[in-house]
Amino acid sequence: MKHFFKKHNRIIAAVTLMLLSIIFLILLYLPADFFDNGKSICLSKVIANRECYACGMTRGIQHLIHLEFETAWNFNKLSFIVFPLIMFAILKELLPQIFNKKN
Repeated sequence: MKHFFKKHNRIIAAVTLMLLSIIFLILLYLPADFFDNGKSICLSKVIANRECYACGMTRGIQHLIHLEFETAWNFNKLSFIVFPLIMFAILKELLPQIFNKKN
C-alpha cells in the first residue's frame, strides 16, 4: 500500500510539473506587453486608490520572462526577488517527488 501512494505522488508531481511548464511556455509565447493594458483588479488600487507592494508584479514577471529587465524593474522591483523564489520553490517541491528523493 505504501508503494501505491509513492507511485501516485510521483505521477501527480510529474503532471503538475508538466502543467506548470505549459503555463510557462504560454507566458513565453504571449507578447511581453500582454498584461500591460487593462483595468486593475488589485483591491488596494480599486478600493483605496493606492498601490500595494504587489502592484505590477504580474507585468514585471511577464517582462522578466521575456528578458526585458528594465521594463520589469519599472513595473515592480520585487519581481526580481519573487520570480526566482517561485521557481526555486516549485522545483524544490516537485523534483524530489518525481525522482523519488527525500527533500
